[in-house]
Order: sequence, then structure tokens, then C-alpha cells
Amino acid sequence: MRKIAAAIFLLCLSGFHLSAQQVNVSPARDVIRRLIGSKADGIQIDYIPGETGNDSYLVTAKGGVLSISGSSPVAVCYGFNKYLQNACHSMITWSGKNLNIPTKWPDYSSGKVSSPYQYRYFLNVVTFGYTTPYWDWKRWEKELDWMALHGINMPLATVASEAIAARAWKKLGLSDNEISEFFTGPAHLPWHRMGNINKWDGPIPASWHTDQLKLQHQILDRMRNLGFEPIEPAFAGFVPEGFQKKHPELEVKRLTWGGFPAEYNAFVLAPNSPYFEQIGKLFVEEWEKEFGKARYYLSDSFNEMDVPVPKDDLKARYDLLSQYGESVYKSIKAGNPDAIWVTQGWTFGWQHDFWDKESLKALLKNVPDDKMVIIDLANEFPHYVWKIEQTWKKHEGFYGKKWIFSYVPNFGGKTPYVGDLEMYGSGAIEALHSPYSKNLIGFGSAPEGIENNEVIYELLADMGWSDKVIDLKTWIPDYCKARYSAYPAKMATAWQQLQQSAYSSFSSYPRFIWQTVTPDKRRKGGINYGPLFNHAVENFLDCSEELKHSQLYRNDAIELSMFYLGMKADEYYLQALHGDSIGNQHLKKAALAKVSEILLAADRLLESQPVDRLEPWVDFARSHGTTTAEKNYYEANAKRLITTWGGVNGDYAARIWSGLIRDYYLPRITKYLSGNKADLAAWEEAWIRKPGVSKVPPFADPVVKAKELVAKYR
Repeated sequence: MRKIAAAIFLLCLSGFHLSAQQVNVSPARDVIRRLIGSKADGIQIDYIPGETGNDSYLVTAKGGVLSISGSSPVAVCYGFNKYLQNACHSMITWSGKNLNIPTKWPDYSSGKVSSPYQYRYFLNVVTFGYTTPYWDWKRWEKELDWMALHGINMPLATVASEAIAARAWKKLGLSDNEISEFFTGPAHLPWHRMGNINKWDGPIPASWHTDQLKLQHQILDRMRNLGFEPIEPAFAGFVPEGFQKKHPELEVKRLTWGGFPAEYNAFVLAPNSPYFEQIGKLFVEEWEKEFGKARYYLSDSFNEMDVPVPKDDLKARYDLLSQYGESVYKSIKAGNPDAIWVTQGWTFGWQHDFWDKESLKALLKNVPDDKMVIIDLANEFPHYVWKIEQTWKKHEGFYGKKWIFSYVPNFGGKTPYVGDLEMYGSGAIEALHSPYSKNLIGFGSAPEGIENNEVIYELLADMGWSDKVIDLKTWIPDYCKARYSAYPAKMATAWQQLQQSAYSSFSSYPRFIWQTVTPDKRRKGGINYGPLFNHAVENFLDCSEELKHSQLYRNDAIELSMFYLGMKADEYYLQALHGDSIGNQHLKKAALAKVSEILLAADRLLESQPVDRLEPWVDFARSHGTTTAEKNYYEANAKRLITTWGGVNGDYAARIWSGLIRDYYLPRITKYLSGNKADLAAWEEAWIRKPGVSKVPPFADPVVKAKELVAKYR
């Protein structure tokens, strides 16, 4: 009996489910119940094995009986979501829902559908700054349901990293003050975790860590319940200044990033340091003591930074890179012998001149192939930004390591519509059928900020389950029917025009000039808007009578109108800048008056858009404070990230949000054109530190008003 019990225990540990139906049914049904209520209880949910180890689902509806079978809770949830879209013309998004739940389930058959990938990956290290830093459990629960319904099973999970790190540093002899001054403000923590900055906008109130530990327990419990494989944080070699002072004998390199003064720079241990493995082991042990065993651990040692290696001695360079790779892996393995090191491949493309073949081979060579995963993060960038060969091709599928094909559809949570839909619907297929596919274990997206460009994420969700190019000629009509419940002729024309304008290109920095005060000559980018886009907006709005009862239509109509108006404001703002440059006060004032008129109307329009508003961002931040001073601190930190940021990163996030337009962008350009340019930085800092968002009532009928405004400025 003992031998049988032991065998069962080992099978469970290895992921074998003796009662797969019981394990899988409940979590999937819970997600569906949170979406449609008690009607979920009548759905038949069963287990089926996946194909070649990957997820599969099968949906059948006949005679009003809906049956969903899947190889995991995620497979069931995704299958149900596809049924809602295809059979019920329904959609679940960040900005709302278009749910048409009938009394009797329509007949439907999906056939057995299988993902060509073991994992569908989601999130970026910096999403935990640009979108989620102040989320509560209610908002996280909604997001985890969204992930399951979109077929995602491998998300990042880095909440509470600092609470665990603080315990490790405490055991290594640092004082509470030395530990506290190491961390940045909450919204900037992703860059602290990657070794870009220390201290900036800190210290964090002590209660923050307790709050985040509780939240991460809820997040990880739900992720595991749904069968997700979360990627959790590990030590990457960065040490507090207090640790360096305590051990002056250690070789520590100061790193630089983002134009920050030296006092905010990070320090990285030399790879041969005896403390590298000790600290890494301690971090993993403390993490698993709190949250239980993990399998995948994220560690990024040189994100967007010069690697401290000899420049003129290739052998020494390769030797040191090998030591770094080996040290990071061993530091994780010391805490968990079964752990797999995950690293972002962004820096291999971003610093492609440094990361030649021999350099990357050196970094990877002392890490076992089955103990490392590289997320090839940004497959838009080689073509659109860097003008180079794709990283996975250049590096031959990462020399035998496991890897994930991914995109970065958004930088900083910027709002404008942007992205190449043709590329998103086809780009991964070449990799999937390449000689390097044998180690390709996943597909996904790593947006810096979410709650934007929802069409892209619906398309990418479907790409995670397709081994063929998605035909947009059929996909977009289906998308519109699910999103708006109908697909009128003018909607078809509008989407053709959107594909040929906003959704036919990619830019890292899509911003209007009135958002950056003057044209940004450092981070060059643009918005692919023009006459064709304008016509798309007009045709889209012409569908209002037929689609006015669709919440998602209203949301999109408001957003499209905002971009239309933003472009018109830019035309006048360029006139104002020109008038300022030549000393023509009349031209400057007249043009600025038009800018103000347009932007105030657009700002008020956005008061009816669920996600394009400053107020929820501020409310989430303030909710973490227990005193007025703490609430004000968190609000200021949240406002700083999306405006001045720090270092050379000002206006990086550039959200087009109600509240941000009327309280920040418009007063700022007005001040700039008033002759007080030298006082601008002080004004920005005062705005960040001033609590609150001004109040403006929404329009009674925002779609009707949007049509009026577009007609007025046509």
C-alpha cells in the first residue's frame, strides 16, 4: 500500500491527473459563471486529452444543450469564448462586454481544435508598472478570467518581489533603512527589478509589502487553480548600495540607464562573486517558503544596459558572459534544482550590435538546454524599428534553448490605434514551420501597457491556437459581429480603411505633438492617421443608428472620434507653435484657442469611455494608502509614471485620457506658449504632487456628440 501511495504521489507531482474531469471542470465553470451567472451550471464540461501534449478543446451545441470538452481549464474557457463569439455574437474585453446570451444555446460544432504551442504567454515585466501596479484583487480576478477566456496559460507573476527581496536582504545583514532606500516607488518597480534604477520616487510605505504579499497569494492561487504555468521572479545580480558598503571587498559594477543621476544607478555583482549563488538561493527559498514551489523563474541581468565586459579582448568577453549565464542559472538552481530560467530576449534585439552570435552563445553555453526559456519578445521591431533580421533567425532558434515567439504591441500603455494586423495574423507561422520549431514552446504577447487596441489582442489570442495564417477577410467580419452584434456595409468599409491606415503599420511612439509640447526628436514616432483614417471614422460613426445599443460600439466610436479630434488639434497646435516661433501673437493665440476648444470637447467625450480616463488610475493608486499622506504619495507616483517619468523618459506613456487632457496636456501647452517655458518643469512637478482630478460631466449621448464634433471639424 505504501508503494502504491508513493507512486500516486509522484504521479501527481509530475502533473499526471488521475481524475482529470474533476480537476478541470470546476475552475473553468467558475470563470464562465462569473461571466454569465447561473446559466453556466447547465453547460456540460468534460475532459479530453490534448494533442501531442498541447491543449485541445471541442465545443458542441445541439438541441439547446451546450457541451465543452477541453484538456485544461484554459482550453475549456477559450473554447467557450470562441463559442460566444461565433455562435452568439458576443465578446469580452477590457473596456466592457457585448453579451448576447440566448435562452437556448444555438447549434454549433467547433470540431477538435488544438494549439500548436505548449504555452500561450502574456504580459511584460513593465506591464506591472504601466498598467497593473495599483490593481486590487477584484481587478486582478477580472484579468485572470480574461486570460483564461483568451487561451493564455503562461503569464508573468512578479507581484510582491520586493517583499521577498526585503526578507533576503534582512537575512544578509542589511538594516530596514538600507533595504527601504533600495526600492523605487511602486509604479517604477519593474525597472528596479531589471536593474535599471534604484531609489527613484521611493521609499515605499512599509504597509505596501504586506498588501502585495496578500495580493500575490490570491493571484498565484487562482493561476494555479486555472492550470496556468506562472513565471515568477528570481535574483538577477543587483544589490543594494548598503550591501556593497558592507562588503567593500566585492567586485561590483555600477550600471547606467535612462539618463538618471548616479545616485539612482544600480549595482551588479561580478559573476564570480561567492554571494551571487548565495543570494539567488536565498531569494528562491524565501519565495517558495511564502508562495510554494515554482517552476519558471524570470531573471534579466542587462536590460537595455551596456554589459560590463572587456571591449577589446574577445576571449575575456566571452568568458565573462559565460560566467554571467552560469551564475544566474546556478543561483536559481541552488534554491530549486528543478527550476527553469526564463529571460526576455528584448535586449538581444535592442542591442543587436553587441549581441552577435558568439556573444549570445557564450551567455547560454553553460546553461542546460532544458533549463532555460528565452522569450523572443518583440517580433515587430526587427522589421519596423531596427531594420534587421528577426532575432530568432539570426540566433538560429537560440542555439538549442527553448523559446517563445512574442510581440510587444504597445509601448507604455499609449492609447492610439497602431499595429500591423496582417503581420500579427501571420508572423509566427514562419517560425512554427521553421527548422527551429522543435524548441519553440510558446506564442504570446508582451505589451508594456494593456487596456488598448483590443482588436490586436483578440487576433493574437486566436494566433495562439492556429498553425496557419489567419485570413483577415473572414476574421474581421467575425470580429465585428462578435464585438458589435452586426456588420453593416459601412462598418465593412470603415474596417477596410482602418486596415489600410492605423492598422497597417507599427510605431513605438504614437503620440500627438500637443502631448509632448514640442516634436520629440529623440523618440521619433508617429500616428498613421490621415484622410483614409478620417474616412474610416466617418463611416464607423454612420453605423450609429444600427449599433447604438452595443456598448463596445459606443466605446470604439468615442475612441475613434477622439483620435480624429486629436489630429485636428495637432493641426492647429502646429500653427500655434509656428506663430510662437515667428513672434506672431495673433496667430498663436487664435490657433491655441482652437486647440483648447477641440481638446476640451474631446476630453469630455472620453468621460464616457470606460478605460481612457485618469480618474480610475488615480483611484486605484489612492486605494492602497491607509493615511492621507500615503494616498497622496501613491497618487503622485502613479501620475509621475504616465507624465514626466524620470530621467529622459518624459511623455513616454503619453495616454490620451480624460482628465489628463484637461488637467495636464492643455494647461501645459498653454503655459509653454505663454512665455513661461523655463517654469514648465516646476509646473509639471506641482501637478504631479497635487491630489485629485477635476470634474467634468459626460455628454448625455456621447455618440451623438461625437458625430457632431467630427462633422464640425471635418
